[in-house]
Amino acid sequence: MYQSFYQHKKPFWVRYTALIVVLAVVMCVFSVRLGELQVVNADYYKAQGDNSSVRTLTVPAARGEIVDRYGRVLVYNRDGFNIVFDAATLPNSKANGIILKLIKLLKKTDIKWTDTLPLEAEAPYSFVADKQTEITALRNALSLARYATAENCFDAMVEKYSLEGLSEEEQRLIMGVRYAMDSSDFSTANPFTFAEDIGDSLAQTVQEYYTELPGVNVEKANFREYTDPELAPHVLGYTGLMSATDWEKYKDTGEYRYSDKVGKAGIEFAAEEYLKGVDGRYTVIQNADGTLKSTERVREAVPGSTVQLTIDANLQKVSQNALKNGINRINSNLKDGQSYATSGAVVVTDVNTGEILASANYPSYSMTDYFEDYKAVETATGQPLFDRALNGQYPPGSTFKPAVALIGLHLNKISTLDTIRCTHTYDRFEDYKPTCLGWHGSLNVTSALAKSCNFFFYELGFRVGISDLNKYCRQLGLGVSTQVELPSSNGILAGKEQRESMGSYWTQGDTVQAAIGQSDNAFTPLQLAMYTSTLANGGTRYNAHFIKSVYNYSMTEIQKNNFSYELSKVDIPSASFDAVKAGMLQVTEDGTASATFSNYPIRVGGKTGTADAPGKTNAMFVAFAPYTMPEIAVSIVIENGGHGSAVAPVAKEIFDAYFFNADEPYSSSETDKLLP
Repeated sequence: MYQSFYQHKKPFWVRYTALIVVLAVVMCVFSVRLGELQVVNADYYKAQGDNSSVRTLTVPAARGEIVDRYGRVLVYNRDGFNIVFDAATLPNSKANGIILKLIKLLKKTDIKWTDTLPLEAEAPYSFVADKQTEITALRNALSLARYATAENCFDAMVEKYSLEGLSEEEQRLIMGVRYAMDSSDFSTANPFTFAEDIGDSLAQTVQEYYTELPGVNVEKANFREYTDPELAPHVLGYTGLMSATDWEKYKDTGEYRYSDKVGKAGIEFAAEEYLKGVDGRYTVIQNADGTLKSTERVREAVPGSTVQLTIDANLQKVSQNALKNGINRINSNLKDGQSYATSGAVVVTDVNTGEILASANYPSYSMTDYFEDYKAVETATGQPLFDRALNGQYPPGSTFKPAVALIGLHLNKISTLDTIRCTHTYDRFEDYKPTCLGWHGSLNVTSALAKSCNFFFYELGFRVGISDLNKYCRQLGLGVSTQVELPSSNGILAGKEQRESMGSYWTQGDTVQAAIGQSDNAFTPLQLAMYTSTLANGGTRYNAHFIKSVYNYSMTEIQKNNFSYELSKVDIPSASFDAVKAGMLQVTEDGTASATFSNYPIRVGGKTGTADAPGKTNAMFVAFAPYTMPEIAVSIVIENGGHGSAVAPVAKEIFDAYFFNADEPYSSSETDKLLP
């Protein structure tokens, strides 16, 4: 056995060589590690050794600007200062005193500090009304029962934040900030913004108190400004401090801090991925006494992209004013007993791209008022915060009739030569006999559109049937998504499915009402503009969109283009479109809108609508121009505005602004004023 073992032993020189290799590997590992300690991370470990601190700080990148289709600035950045708490250097034992000192400084100005506590700011410190969600969150954060009172919450925070010995007023001031710090996950990774936009003077004062305010930094920041605070507020939107929901959405990107501002609504929200820049980073080494030893830039800040919109700022302003003027004009001509027009919306689109050139609401609001007195804006008469252009759902009335005419022609339910005789009362049904507004006699498709004969479209709708009617209406963009970037309604197509969803049933009488744009039909002004665009261009349905292009911050390089794309092609021959457009031309030249457009230098295709809605009669109008080579489409809704002809002048003001320069005659070569 001994001999066998001996025979299997390795020769001496082999074992000796192996030992040398192992020792060499170990020495290499120790050398590399020593190099890291002494060279690569020398500053860091030296700082650790002499009680210095090493921190990575963020240099916020400028947010991208928002400009109109011609490069006019709509939203831009302004430099300012914030007071920010740094968890790494803010001593917890001194936090209450530091907060109170800062509040006393801010009280000498009009600047507000961050306080998210849902308790009133003054005694008896009851819960803030209409803050139930926040109150529930407060109880949960304090591990209190769901029936805990405001007093219970107050007492719990006095204990939690060690506020004993202070006056109740001081306790409430401090706990409001401390609670906000906790709610925002205040930590070394998430600084807390105590106050925003503090101004140069206060910034200097806070910096002068540097030694008395450890952990308090004055940081440079960008603040959003609006060139015209009243221009398209629903479209542009706004930014705000990140919420818990926002944080869950963005935290995994690694590019956001909880203290960052993000887009909350409008283009600011929809284009967040473009507008958000890349923050810079640098390391800072400080002695234990706070003396700065060294800094090293890790990454340069890259500003966000500039987002160019499809909106024409001038046309947007004209549209807003024209809508307001139209409502005032209607109200100035009211007869005894008539109620006032209250609100409305306008949308203007490029018929060949789906670009939205203007989107106006009335009543609207100023972004200045929104930030300075949100409650007043929120509770103002007419719900100015509601975006009627994209989310208001309105029965289309007679503006729906071109769709019925188009579908009827395509399905051979009528030809351009056929007529239907209007006898005022539609008597196809025994138990239901709807009437027309007139006795029009025999009409073809073109004249029926011009005179807006209900009788004609009752019969044509009956012949087509609701299933085929809805099939092609979807192709035209009614009752389906426009694919616009902002939140918008898909509208409602009247029919069996919709009625069943309401717990009711569908009848043939409902079909004839749907054919004149009533029944359950309800569409947004945006949908009506896109539908009119599809009619005007001969059947191509584009996505509606507000973003035209994305550039680098200085607008010297385009980063993304081609936001327009085709959604569908309507499966109907061009001859049918031509017949319907001819009828829409007669509407403006010899029909219900001729009082406005009969002598207009550009030929316009249009359709008026008078739509019954609960408790009111809405005025509707859709139009496109020029007739022969359409460029833009317009849809207008005025709630309780009466007859559609009353709002045609609003469209005229918009066409005037688009097609004509001041004191210059129109020529067809000057028609296309849009950028390529």
